[in-house]
Amino acid sequence: MNIPKDLLYSKSHEWVRFDGDIAYIGLTDYAQNALGDIVFVNLCEAGEQLETETVIGDVESIKAVSDISSPVDGIVDEVNGEILDNAGLINSSPYDAWLVKVSGVSDKSKLLSAEEYEKLIEELEKDN
Repeated sequence: MNIPKDLLYSKSHEWVRFDGDIAYIGLTDYAQNALGDIVFVNLCEAGEQLETETVIGDVESIKAVSDISSPVDGIVDEVNGEILDNAGLINSSPYDAWLVKVSGVSDKSKLLSAEEYEKLIEELEKDN
């Protein structure tokens, strides 16, 4: 399982990459693997105000439909139209397939480091 060290993570399996004041949000390798082949993504719109843990969209796979939660507070600057047109990019390259770009992020305290996220995954796999 790929868990890049330069990203931050949520307990609901989203990754966050900061580029200055902008946060890119996507689904982790663990999430895409658990979902199976992703066929459709529905996302919020640019300009929406996000709060941590609120639903920003959903992802439909051959197995199920799952909500995507925002790991941060902020304002959606941009939605990745390429993902809306080709949801399978999440399966083939989850850490390049960002979903939304968010600005105005002030609180990173609920995000996990790569090491903390790896421990979370280990615990989840023990329980299954």
